[in-house]
Amino acid sequence: MTAVITKNQKLLSKQAESIQSKVPTIAVVKNDAYNFGLKETYEAFYKAGIRSFTTTNLKEAIELRQLDGTITVLLLDPSLAFDELREYQITATIPSLDYYRKYRADLEGIPVHLVFKNDLNRLGFTSSSDMQAVLDDSKINVTGLWTHFGYADDFESAHYVREVENWNRVLDDLNDYLPKLSCIHAQNSASYARDGLHDRHTHIRCGVFLYGSRPYYHGIDQKNARQTVEVSANVIELSDVKKGENAGYSTAFTASEDTRLAVCDIGYGNGLMPGRKAFPVIINGKEWPIRVMMMSHLLVEVDETVAVGDEVILYNGETLRFDWFTEQGLGSFSQQMAALNVRTFTERFISC
Repeated sequence: MTAVITKNQKLLSKQAESIQSKVPTIAVVKNDAYNFGLKETYEAFYKAGIRSFTTTNLKEAIELRQLDGTITVLLLDPSLAFDELREYQITATIPSLDYYRKYRADLEGIPVHLVFKNDLNRLGFTSSSDMQAVLDDSKINVTGLWTHFGYADDFESAHYVREVENWNRVLDDLNDYLPKLSCIHAQNSASYARDGLHDRHTHIRCGVFLYGSRPYYHGIDQKNARQTVEVSANVIELSDVKKGENAGYSTAFTASEDTRLAVCDIGYGNGLMPGRKAFPVIINGKEWPIRVMMMSHLLVEVDETVAVGDEVILYNGETLRFDWFTEQGLGSFSQQMAALNVRTFTERFISC
């Protein structure tokens, strides 16, 4: 027996369609589509009507192009692989005026987007005047502008408001250029959930919401975020521990009374975040506490109703949702998904 990761491609497509049907969407498929699988995710999103895809990895961008010669493929991170960008017609990102000046000749024949840095301070132009210098260059095929709202899920401060104001000033300054561009995008899942599509924007650039996780927990009905991934394991042994005895490495658990522990075939080596230990699993419809987390095993406190072979649910689409764990402070959806060591699971697909 091995732990199982269930990926519901059919539900993934329905979730994506619920968003794409309302607003043109650029699908974020980085990190092997949040570990869902790039090819399977492309198929689901394409069926949902999405025709624009983006990643930070050139290898993934090329794989997308090989899957389809007609979609738009945007590489968010800057690259120096100009021949490959040109060959596969991948839309590149120009991150600064210095980059443009240094590689101007190399960029000819490649569609590009200009990125504004904004308050995230990751990469991008810092002024609209520098962006205008590139837009005025007839040799550079600028097809879009973008930024990132890093604080859109923050309701406790004014950071998001300031990000939007910064970006709107850039759009004001470049207003005469906007009609010539096919793609203006800034909004992630949280920004779109808060505001809908902003004025002067052609697309949202959506990640977690497409995969069925709420970008913030309160105020979004669970039925509008169909979780598309479930994780389960198996009880492979039962171990009775007497009062005062220990279990796990370095006496991780000491029984305060006679205790039955279910040994489950999953652990941090499968990519469970260490903080997951603080929250229960579900066996036979009932919650049970994790007492020990090891590389390949969990020790879960149970009673005589649990038997070898019973299913152990770590994540599901109901009570043990990724977005619920995010709300509890375990980590964002992308952190939880990216951590999963998919190679160690039996993968179960529910196809479109």
